[in-house]
Amino acid sequence: MNLINYLNTNDRFAAESGAQLVEIREGYAKAVMTVEQRHLNGGNVCQGGALFTLADLTLAAVMNSHGKLTFGINASISFLKSALMGDTLTAEAVEICNHHRIPYAEVRVTNQKGELICVLNGTSYRKETPFPL
Repeated sequence: MNLINYLNTNDRFAAESGAQLVEIREGYAKAVMTVEQRHLNGGNVCQGGALFTLADLTLAAVMNSHGKLTFGINASISFLKSALMGDTLTAEAVEICNHHRIPYAEVRVTNQKGELICVLNGTSYRKETPFPL
C-alpha cells in the first residue's frame, strides 16, 4: 500500500469529511474536497473545522512524505475568504524546512477560481520509526 492509499483509508475523520489526497511526493502533497451541505456552518459558509481538516490531512501527508513517522505538534490557520456550497477546494502543502526532527510546512487552500481561502502553517515531530505502510 502506498502513502496516499494508506492515509485516505486510515485517516478516518478526514475520509468521512470528504477530504482526499491526490498527490504526494517528497516535500509536497495535494488534497481536494468539495464543499457540501454537511460542511456548512450557521452562516451558510464552509465551517472552519472542515477547512482545517482538509489542510491538516495535507500537512500530515507532506510531513510523512520522507517515510518516517511524523506527528503534528503545532498548527496555525488563517481564514482569508469564505468557501461556499459547491466550491471545489484544493490544498497544497509545501515543506519549508525539512529538519530531521522538527520539520515545518505551509498549506495553502484555494477554490476552483484559484482564490486563496486559508493558509495553515504547521510544525511536526519526526521520529526515527519508519511510516507503518
